[in-house]
Amino acid sequence: MFLSRSSLNRVCRRHIRSFTVLAFESSADDTAVAIVNSERQILSNVVRKQHALHEGYGGIHPKIAIEAHQRNMPLAVQQALQEARTSVNDIDGIAFTRGPGIGGCLSVGSNAAKSLAAALGKPLVGVHHMQAHALTPLLTCSTEEAPVFPFLTLLVSGGHTLLLVATSRSEFKILGTTLDESIGRTFDKISRLLELKWSNRGPGAALEEFALQTTQQDLESVPALPRPMPKRLAFSFSALHSAVERFVYNQGGIGNIAMSTRRGLAMGFQNSAIAQLEEKLGLGMDWCARENLNIRHVVVSGGVASNQLLRTRLSTFLNNWGDHPICLVYPPVALCTDNAAMIAWAAMYRFLDNDFDDYTIDLRPEWSLENLQLH
Repeated sequence: MFLSRSSLNRVCRRHIRSFTVLAFESSADDTAVAIVNSERQILSNVVRKQHALHEGYGGIHPKIAIEAHQRNMPLAVQQALQEARTSVNDIDGIAFTRGPGIGGCLSVGSNAAKSLAAALGKPLVGVHHMQAHALTPLLTCSTEEAPVFPFLTLLVSGGHTLLLVATSRSEFKILGTTLDESIGRTFDKISRLLELKWSNRGPGAALEEFALQTTQQDLESVPALPRPMPKRLAFSFSALHSAVERFVYNQGGIGNIAMSTRRGLAMGFQNSAIAQLEEKLGLGMDWCARENLNIRHVVVSGGVASNQLLRTRLSTFLNNWGDHPICLVYPPVALCTDNAAMIAWAAMYRFLDNDFDDYTIDLRPEWSLENLQLH
């Protein structure tokens, strides 16, 4: 039986001072369930990864991912409740990733969230995945260190590369996006091209770890990589992938390339990809200055934000920028990749404002952050 909107409003008002959200995330290949309360406490954060299932395919296989979500979701819910030491009856609201993402994967989390919310008579909120990444530091940072609106957000993941201005929790302007493939996807493709063994964190992390062994001599054995679209507020990473691929082909295949040269390719690619992020971030800062936006914080989130070389380079870049300090803010590494704690927190504001969705809400596999308020 569906509760009326007035009944659900009463549910939210009773819990306005301490509200607990159970959230689902299944937009790609991580099955995640978390429980977070309005006091910024992450009571549990369960993530069940599928790397071992997809490694043989060289990337996410949608059918395999959907089947794994279906197996993992009930166990993840059970584990999240156990770790939070709470009962499902003590949950005040249910949240889920509405989009963007792989449609079939999104549907697993959506169906679980809707069914549970309807059965328990709890309010429901569907969340934009990238909004959740952008707002994660508001959950994890202290009050003194949390980013202040307006701030710039660089979202770098397997599905997206976005430079945004966040003017509120629900208002974003896209300054630049990728014209071909995301930075995270290119990391994964280069990792596969170099035939690296995936780590527990996936192919991008395997590339980062492999490149740590690179020497200056290794770098001298590989060609300079292109600098796509200079002085333009847009990203392009396929050119970097193509340049590395051509080099490997011209050498007669990866089997003919020494390990030292492979390391040079790995580090050379990382250097070029991060240099592009630096340039576009600088262009974004220039745009904000022209618009008289007082930017004091830059938030970097998404799976690629866990890359330590990227963190070091962007920190140095912003330390040398302008005549006033710009604070670089990251979520903890464990919350850079897909997780449900960020989904719970992005939904929290709507729950506390008594703004929630019908149980019949549809998915939005393609969903621009600039259209966030169009329910």
